[in-house]
Amino acid sequence: LKVPKLRGASFETQIIERYKRRESSVEESLVEMYLAGVSVRRVEDITEALWGTRVSPSTVSNLNQKIYERIEEWRQRPLRNRYVYTYLDGLWLKRAWGGEVENVSILVAIGVNEMGFREVLGVSEGMSEDKESWRNLLRNLYGRGLRRIDLAISDKAAGLIEALPEFYPQAKWQRCVFHFHKNILHKVPKQKREEVIPMLKAIHAQEDAQSAREKAISVAAKLEDLKLGPAASILLQGIDESLTYYRFPREHHRSIRTNNMLERIMKEIRRRTRVVGSFP
Repeated sequence: LKVPKLRGASFETQIIERYKRRESSVEESLVEMYLAGVSVRRVEDITEALWGTRVSPSTVSNLNQKIYERIEEWRQRPLRNRYVYTYLDGLWLKRAWGGEVENVSILVAIGVNEMGFREVLGVSEGMSEDKESWRNLLRNLYGRGLRRIDLAISDKAAGLIEALPEFYPQAKWQRCVFHFHKNILHKVPKQKREEVIPMLKAIHAQEDAQSAREKAISVAAKLEDLKLGPAASILLQGIDESLTYYRFPREHHRSIRTNNMLERIMKEIRRRTRVVGSFP
């Protein structure tokens, strides 16, 4: 807003309150850009193109301070007593700390309630995906009212598997089938993967857990014949961990045998944080 300078008179308008230079919707737009993943410096160029004036990065940063309180309020909101399915995973971001850049893990939990609706339950920072980091996230969920989880779905993160029974001893654990297959394929040469992938998919396409277990034994034997002993060993050692979903309703199987539901959230986090590089 360019304010007219009038000799002997003050200028006031009911549209914008006194001493302000931007209407509130403009400020909200700046915050929305930031939340959408536009870098603070890029906002300068956008504002000049839209309104013919540049808004400094410090102005955007100051406006963002207003939303941090709302974000923290959301992070600490009370939760339902029970979530039938809970998906847990982590990703790595870079942070500048004491003049050095180091990796920091961001742990995320999504829950599906008894009515079938999903929501982000918690997001917390940890120095790594170790037991203590996962314990902090689970303690936070428990402290906000979550008392029962029927099934937890994740990849085989040792820290999570150790911490889960401390807060939710009744929760069953499902090893993400997608990550399980990836672990096996790491022991398979590239030229043989096209042959092995259909075998692995056939295991988890069976009617029940017993049939899947029997299929896994036969697939392991085929892997041995192909001189893929290490892959066969991973399959036999982890097959039971990947079959827990058979204990739940059949119509849910496709959604609960992997933690792919979290992948969309993780992509959004990566897209919106990529513009930062490393966080202060």
